[in-house]
Amino acid sequence: MNTAIIVDDEQNLVDYLADKLARLWPELEVLGTANNGRQALALVKEEQPDVAFLDIHMPGLSGLQIAEALPQDTKVVFVTAFDQFAVEAFERSAVDYLLKPVSDSRLQTCISRLKTMDRQNREELVKLLKGLVPQEQNYLRWIRTGLDDTTHLVSTDEVVYFKADQKYTSVFTPTNEYLVRKSIKDLEDELDPAQFWRIHRGMIVRVDQIESARRDLRGRYTLTLRERDETLRSSATYGHLFKQM
Repeated sequence: MNTAIIVDDEQNLVDYLADKLARLWPELEVLGTANNGRQALALVKEEQPDVAFLDIHMPGLSGLQIAEALPQDTKVVFVTAFDQFAVEAFERSAVDYLLKPVSDSRLQTCISRLKTMDRQNREELVKLLKGLVPQEQNYLRWIRTGLDDTTHLVSTDEVVYFKADQKYTSVFTPTNEYLVRKSIKDLEDELDPAQFWRIHRGMIVRVDQIESARRDLRGRYTLTLRERDETLRSSATYGHLFKQM
């Protein structure tokens, strides 16, 4: 068992896992990576890997759907962001998973399992996980904002971060600032948590806009952004979010 693919819709998490595998399992060859289900299926067909590391919750085809389409002899490791109760369920059922953020010790355990296990009963594994994956949600895609006397419709793909501003919330894109008549709490409930992190009581940032995060002695992080010059400061309460970076 010497080849693998990694599938996750967040490229920084793909790179993160690939780096850890290179260090902890150097004889494993990562044949390729994919950021969505269709790319993953094409990659599997071309490369026939021994192992597939699959993020479960992705737009389009989920990791579960990809697993059902894999060759029978491909071993599956699901990558999850579930809470501890789901993790315990996986453990009792001896299902291989990696919990984000991936720790070295957990990955080493997973590697040991992969090296010694027989063929997985993937049908039972998928059946179990289907009961644990959250239902699809319709997250906010467009935001109606005001700038001066004009109303603008801003895509969440354009947003760099949100900042609470008294009764309103400021919406920052790479080039503009708008106001929306929603609280940070209301926005947090409507935004995709895989794409937007609340880093402070009054601030939410789009994850792929984070260029770097520097930790101080109090556990707070100073963030530099890809498309804006200002830096953002997280509170220590949300420091756990940056351990996977």
